[in-house]
Amino acid sequence: MALSSGGHLQDVIGIDAVTHAAIAHELKVVGIRRGYQGMIEGDFIPLKASDVSGILQLGGTMLKTARSAAFRTPEGRELAYQQLKINDIDAVVVIVGDGSFTGALEMSLEFNISFVGIPATIDNDMYGTDYTIGYETALNSVVEAVDKIRDTARSHGRIFFC
Repeated sequence: MALSSGGHLQDVIGIDAVTHAAIAHELKVVGIRRGYQGMIEGDFIPLKASDVSGILQLGGTMLKTARSAAFRTPEGRELAYQQLKINDIDAVVVIVGDGSFTGALEMSLEFNISFVGIPATIDNDMYGTDYTIGYETALNSVVEAVDKIRDTARSHGRIFFC
């Protein structure tokens, strides 16, 4: 079991929930820093419940994120697969958007490794789900910010454009 994250506020919710659920089922949990690039480089950290406690109020992701041009190639995915095997990782949970899901699918088909995908994008553009993790949070954050700007505009007797 491993975790890989795209890097948004919703990822901390997914990392926390997946880590606790995996531990409850007596699975070893390993975080992959910097997504697929970290997978290629073997940038793994063991995760315990104590490692993810208190992350829900944080923005971003504790695992960081990175684009990986190398992972888009068969050779890059081969390197990633070798790192998973060396580290005895037999399944990966990805908490990402559609581009990273495509990479997970390609690697799964090429190397017969299990991926579990959790749709997490503020864009809410994932096929097969009404709402992605993070969409409502992002929407509410925008509404809250606009409400604060409206209060400021009202108190100064001005008009603000957003």
